[in-house]
Amino acid sequence: MLARQGVDRRRVDIAQVPQHVRDAVIAAENRSFYDDAGVSIKGTARAVWSTFTGQQLQGGSTITQQLVRNYYSGLSQERSVTRKFKEILIAMKVDQSKPKDWVLEQYLNTIYFGRGANGVQSAARAYFAKDVGDLTVAEGAYLAAVIQQPSRFADPQGADLDAVKARWQSVIDAMTQTGALTPEQAAAERFPELAPPKKPFELKGQAQHMLEQVTAELNRRGYTNEDINSSGLKVVTTFDKKLMQAAERAVEDLLPDSSPKQVRTGLAAVDPATGEVVAFYGGRPAQVEHFDNAFSAKVMAGSTFKPYTLAAALDNGFDLSTRVDGNSPLRVASASKPIPNDSDRSYGLINLVSATQNSVNTAFVDLGQKVGLDKVAKTAELAGIPAAQLKPHQAAASFPLGVASVSAVQNASGFATFANKGVHMEAHVVRSVTDAQGRKQVVEPAATKVVGEQAAADTTYAMEQVVKYGTGTGARLYDRPVAGKTGTTDDSKSVWFNGYTPQLAVAVNMFRDDNATVTIPGYGTQFGGSLPAQIWRAFMTEAMEGKPVEEFPEPSDYGYSSGYETPDYDSDVPDPDYTPPTDSDEWDVPEPDGGPSFTDEPDQDNPGDRARQDVEPEQTDPPSLDLPDNPWVQDDRTNPDEPRLREPQDR
Repeated sequence: MLARQGVDRRRVDIAQVPQHVRDAVIAAENRSFYDDAGVSIKGTARAVWSTFTGQQLQGGSTITQQLVRNYYSGLSQERSVTRKFKEILIAMKVDQSKPKDWVLEQYLNTIYFGRGANGVQSAARAYFAKDVGDLTVAEGAYLAAVIQQPSRFADPQGADLDAVKARWQSVIDAMTQTGALTPEQAAAERFPELAPPKKPFELKGQAQHMLEQVTAELNRRGYTNEDINSSGLKVVTTFDKKLMQAAERAVEDLLPDSSPKQVRTGLAAVDPATGEVVAFYGGRPAQVEHFDNAFSAKVMAGSTFKPYTLAAALDNGFDLSTRVDGNSPLRVASASKPIPNDSDRSYGLINLVSATQNSVNTAFVDLGQKVGLDKVAKTAELAGIPAAQLKPHQAAASFPLGVASVSAVQNASGFATFANKGVHMEAHVVRSVTDAQGRKQVVEPAATKVVGEQAAADTTYAMEQVVKYGTGTGARLYDRPVAGKTGTTDDSKSVWFNGYTPQLAVAVNMFRDDNATVTIPGYGTQFGGSLPAQIWRAFMTEAMEGKPVEEFPEPSDYGYSSGYETPDYDSDVPDPDYTPPTDSDEWDVPEPDGGPSFTDEPDQDNPGDRARQDVEPEQTDPPSLDLPDNPWVQDDRTNPDEPRLREPQDR
């Protein structure tokens, strides 16, 4: 059980309600119920007169009138003469067309009793911790007494307790007058002992975000809020409780308590075969209020976008042995200034495996030009990234480097495509919905063919080299194959590790809500291969425990002829003398040996110049959080005269 949403109402047939409970309600609310025409002429006249004379509208409603007021949504709760006459007419029609027992049954199942209980069965559980069929005469009389003032009598203390005792006694006396009790029976009744009220249901930790995402998806699937709150739906989510806990541990155990409060971390885990979001981490409860870091926050993808470019190429006639220009800088016709690699390092003409393993910017810009940026965008869109997030950027030469912003769920879902042989399963959080009549609807996610099986297998093979030899060695799982990609945007304003096994795809991102560099005490400036990869590995180590080891599909022959060996998953860590390449996303961060960094700023008026490694230069605006107004926007420029570039949609 995750949560109960909406009203607490549990329907019962009239036969399940003891006669003494029915008698108590009739004695308290409408003694002439079985004899009147559904309305009280005297009571209604008194109520109308009080309204005309400016006094508060009085009661005088019969059980049938009260039912009509609560049961039929077309009647306004406004206190007016017009509403009162409508109520009378409908009550008379109901009385003429429905048996009295039907009216009483509907009334007992809809009236509010306080303590959040709608209907007599829920009230019996709330006040006496028992089913309605087990209520005593005294308990039934108490429920009848609270109908008059449910909020006041829900947990009476002091004067309220004296008032409800007097009200209860009047109900007992009324039952004597109607013949439901003999004087001797009435004298023997004692005021009942109430069960302590339950504390209001409160969601803690990630539960609030889970409920929000489930509600949002139900809305998208055609369920209104009224359906959700009052239709008695039973919803089964895709979230795995153990994996949710593992996600929280992976993040909070690795991040020191001294981490700046502006630093946010998101994690999302998607089952490639089904599209189910089985776990996520949305942020610390005290930190995240109106959005979560896994679904809502969207930050630049950086080099985690490069595999979409690779897959598009492999599905359009290229292969892993295709050679692209890895020299730095690279001049592209659509960009007025050359595009550099990390530390301006040149790789020469390199194949696509080497380009992926070393995250070579210029190679992927060259590849994007060769395959066509429209095909890259189409591949990413089919893999689950909305076109609206891609279109503003896809004309830029730097588009393959991840200038578009995505959420952790979107990126995990996109990489799940490669694990699922090129087929994207719609990411979803609802597994099934069962209505009040027991009809069960199982969610069938949309399946979309993104790339061919071989293209997906070859994309995976290239990303295996990233984890085995490249920028993602910190994510290695030594008992099974892993494919993945690091990503670090300009000045480490967002850092990623996305990876997958055949059974699970997981994305981890870190960013700051003020768009500054992500720096963690004791860890320094973050890159995709550092804490994000470590968090990914911590989560996956727990998530994969006890799961069978599955192999990825075989790559094409040219995957082997390129000179790269198949990773040995049984080996220990790479040779101690081996230094993996830096995550070349952060090209403007000096190498540890003090190597050069690129600082020239391209012309801000030309989108094609946004060709730094993974991001647009000097991206000083805060991450796109899909909020109407972002209170965290700050001018973080040291020099106020420094140009402040924005993404096209922000201009």
